Parts: sequence; C-alpha cells; structure tokens
Amino acid sequence: MLLLGFFLGLAVGIGFWVWQQVQLNRYLGRLLRPLTSHSYKMGLLLIPGLRQEIAMVKQQRQDLQQSLQTYQDLLDFAPVGYLQVDEENQLLWCNRQAQEILYLQRWQPKQVRLLLELVRSYELDHLIEQTRDLQKPQTGEWIFHPSCDDAAEMATIKPLALRASSLPLPNGQVGVFLENRQPLLDINQVRDRSFSDLAHELRTPLTSIRLVVETLQNRLEPPLNRWVNRLMQEVDRLINLVQSWLDLTQMEANPNIQLQAKAVELRSLITSVWETLEPLAQRQHLSFSYSGPENIWIKADKARIYQVFLNLLDNSIKYSPPDTSIHVQAKIRSTDNHESDAASPILEINLIDSGVGFSEADLPHVFERFYRGDKARTHSPQDSNSIGAIVGNGLGLAIVEQILIAHGGSIKAMNHPKTGGAWMQLQFPEVMANSLSQDYS
Repeated sequence: MLLLGFFLGLAVGIGFWVWQQVQLNRYLGRLLRPLTSHSYKMGLLLIPGLRQEIAMVKQQRQDLQQSLQTYQDLLDFAPVGYLQVDEENQLLWCNRQAQEILYLQRWQPKQVRLLLELVRSYELDHLIEQTRDLQKPQTGEWIFHPSCDDAAEMATIKPLALRASSLPLPNGQVGVFLENRQPLLDINQVRDRSFSDLAHELRTPLTSIRLVVETLQNRLEPPLNRWVNRLMQEVDRLINLVQSWLDLTQMEANPNIQLQAKAVELRSLITSVWETLEPLAQRQHLSFSYSGPENIWIKADKARIYQVFLNLLDNSIKYSPPDTSIHVQAKIRSTDNHESDAASPILEINLIDSGVGFSEADLPHVFERFYRGDKARTHSPQDSNSIGAIVGNGLGLAIVEQILIAHGGSIKAMNHPKTGGAWMQLQFPEVMANSLSQDYS
C-alpha cells in the first residue's frame, strides 16, 4: 500500500506539472494570436525562451527578497539603532537597538504611526525634516528625555546623550542611525572622578617632598646641588600637573565656579604677560607686536584671563624659531543678534606666531586633555625654564578653552596662511561700554 501511495502521488504531481505547462502554453498562445501567421509561428518558437526568462526573473526576485531579509536581519542585530520614516514622518521600521534607545514600547512591527507620537523628541524630528529639505546627510547630538506610560517606571528612566546620523532615501523617506553615548559619558565621568581623587591624594606627599628638596638645596654645594635643582624642577612639574588637573576638572564640573568678574583692560593685561615672559623671548631674539584699539575693557576674571594669555604666549615662544615675531591683533566687531534689533559687540583676538604650526591631523584635537600630537609641538628645550605657565603636561590648551567657555567665549586653533605658524583666535562677548567708543572693524 505504501508503494502504491507513492506512485499515486508521483502521478498526481506529474499530472499537475503537465497541466501547468499546458496552461502556460495556452496563455502565451493567446498573447501571440493577434500577430500574423508568420509572426505567430515565430512566436511559438520563442515560447521556450520566454519560459526560461520568466523562470530567471522569478529566481532573481527570490534572491532579492532573500538579500533584503538578510540586510534587515543584520540591521536588527546591529549595535547601533536604526529607524526609517516615510515622507510624512511615519515610522516604517526600526531595529531592536532603536526600540531600546527610544523606549518604543507602543510600536509593533509593520505598524505605521507618526514618529512624534511615539518618540517625544523634537530634536530628532527637526533632524529628519532638515535631512529631507537639504537632501544631504546630517548629524546631531542632544539629551533625550524618554517618556513612558508607567509613572512608577518613569522615575527610574534617566536621560540619554544621543548622537544621530541621518541620510535621505528615495520617495522622501529618511533613514536615521542612533548612537547612545551615555555609557561613554558615564565612563568618562568615572575616569575623571578617579583621577581627581588621585590628584587630591598626591598633593600632600608632593608638597612634603618639595619641602625636603628645599632643605637639601640650602645644604649642598656645587656640583652636588645641580641634582637637587633638577629634582626640584621635576617636583614642581608634578605639582603643576596635579593642580592643573584639579582646576580643569573643577571648571568642567561647574564652569562658573570661582569667577570673580570685574572690568579688565585687555591691552595692559597682555602687555603684562609679555613682560613676564620676555626673558625667555630674549634668548631667541623674539619680538612682540600688538595692533588694535588702545582701550579694550571686558568683564572677566582677571587672574583666569591672565592665565589664558600666559599659556598661549608661552607656547608661541617655545615653538617660534629665533629672530621671528609674535603678533597679537585685537578688534571689536559687531554681529547681528536675531533676538533683538541691536548689534552685539564681540572682541576678537588673533595670536599669531611663526613657528611650526599644527599638523592637519592634530588640529581637531589640540584642546583635548593629555593630547600630544606632532613632536615638533610637544616638548621643547625651553619647557624647564618657563615662568609660571602650564607646560609639558598636555592640559594647557584644555584649561584655556574651559576658562574661555566659562566667560562665554571661545577659542579656535588654525595655521596662519602667511607665517605658517600657530594661529589662535579668541572671542569674548562681554565687551564693556568703555571699548565701544572705538570704531568697529
């Protein structure tokens, strides 16, 4: 009986296949019937080729569907989030990571809903609209505050630092890749806290070591005292590094901390800094020049701004070749304030030297802590002789940037097209009325 059933099934299968072929031939015959008899005969000869082409198209369609499913599975298990919206900003699809990042608990696969109804993030919505309007890839970063239907769970959900990269797709659709940067920020905070705790613990023993070295300096005669002097320089370098790290961490945690803002005349402050560093400049026969208004008043912490120019001018001296000049150019310019009809005055200061400048690879990173780029701009013979500046520890420019941010200003590093040296451009927004009598330039 089993064998009989097998042959019966085989006969039915063959019969069904023969029936399909007959139906296909009849269908092709009806398509070719309007042609002339000669063309009809030629068409009959083409039927086997057409059947082969149809089979190839079916196979290609199956391959494309399989490839599409494979890519979708890859996106679904990707470590970054991905979502795709249509021309009306309706969510078409998103992977598992995006559902976790955006807390898309109310969305189900193959469910088309407006993205803004599911995710209360106007930054994401604006990024998508901007991508669609400009038809160019866009990037954005913001703090995302997730929403949740469960009030008890809402109290446990923390904000996330997100970075998104979007790209335009056909038919007005937009794809967005999402990266949760919060774990990285948390790791950095733990690292900074650990370094700060270590720096606090190092201050006391380093101070004790310095007191011992000072005692030895007074008791040793040449040539033995030169080793103690060398030890003193290294201890001072460590103390400076510890204090610089503590200052930087404190300013990043609270940019406005310990700012004693008052009226500061910038021209005289820069001149005072240069007079402090002039003994180092004379060794290389470096000259200093200033151009700009005579009286420039800003509202700032004088000691902090002094630290900014002390560090910047010290760097310029260290990396400038002999018999060159360091130039400081100041000007007050106006910028349009969109919130009011008045123009906002901004003080711009350009500090230019004739040194080796920065490499293109280093420019995006010069303000990062402990970043050491091109060897030509790291160690210098004058490091050990610098007067009070933050030297050789990779924190100087990071501290400069934080001081300026605390004052509402900014700094940008470039290479000057004429001198080839470093070009530091600083901006201060707090220009006082004493300076506004000068003509804007």
